[in-house]
Amino acid sequence: MTATAPGGPLLDRYGRVHRDLRISLTDRCSLRCTYCMPAEGVPWLPGSQMLSTDELVRIARVAVGLGIEEIRLTGGEPLLRPDVVDVVRRLAALRGPNGAPEVSLTTNALRLPALAGELKDAGLARVNISLDTLDRERFTQLTRRDRLPQTLGGIAAADAVGLHPIKLNAVAMRGVNEDEVVALTRFAVDRGYQMRFIEQMPLDAGHTWDRTQMVTQAEILERLRGAFRLTEVGGRGSAPAELWVVDDGPATVGVIASVSSPFCGTCDRVRLTADGQVRSCLFSRTETDLRTLLREGADDDALGAAIRACLAGKKPGHDIDDPAFLQPDRPMSAIGG
Repeated sequence: MTATAPGGPLLDRYGRVHRDLRISLTDRCSLRCTYCMPAEGVPWLPGSQMLSTDELVRIARVAVGLGIEEIRLTGGEPLLRPDVVDVVRRLAALRGPNGAPEVSLTTNALRLPALAGELKDAGLARVNISLDTLDRERFTQLTRRDRLPQTLGGIAAADAVGLHPIKLNAVAMRGVNEDEVVALTRFAVDRGYQMRFIEQMPLDAGHTWDRTQMVTQAEILERLRGAFRLTEVGGRGSAPAELWVVDDGPATVGVIASVSSPFCGTCDRVRLTADGQVRSCLFSRTETDLRTLLREGADDDALGAAIRACLAGKKPGHDIDDPAFLQPDRPMSAIGG
């Protein structure tokens, strides 16, 4: 289905064109990662507040009509949504001025052995998979669930059906898994995957983030250079990860340095939460309510205007280094990655 809307591309007041829509399918998760939520979890969104699939697809159709070229499905854990395959199929069928969007997904991989083939057939292009450790005991401590074998099985399932490139994401944490930077990279390189390390960000439900305890990009690269020859890849554009070729290639390793080396100046992302709120930034403390507009009968032009208005207020950066910075009220599991 093709949709177009007047007004040109999705620009903010700093000239950034937004082409990447992150859609959270649910705030629920099958793990309880220590850097994301407490052991008992967080209060889940009531079902009545969640976007229906028709509502979600309609907003995506409007966004694709405004120039969105990539849709990333996130959560929580997006594969917990019962109709996730149908969601992928309907999103992959959208058409806008830039053609069909690329549909990708960020997951903990636990349900990929059962769903990878169906997702691929539905139009899913690729996956990003969270893998913070290769040690089973450490995985259990980090996620509060003994599921490392299932995660590894999910990675293999995605590989087997051709959901490429497979990107593995690890949050680097001091005193927790920083000693596995080399081992994780070697695991990925040996299998043709891309390993990406993420600086820990102030998005935990308990608001306990401490910058002094964060493992920085510089520290990650120092460890990597002790084991590999790294050659920087230039021209990353709006991609969040800076990349380095490992040894003679073709494998690369990436670092997402949102805190120590922010890439806000080229950010092209806009986020839709599972309860229908548009966010211009992961760290935004304000949201634009599309769910109410939808349920009050707003037409597509009104929805498009609301998305544009949200982006018009986007700040030049996330201001983590500002002494007045306040962490978002919602944790990452409720915002969507």
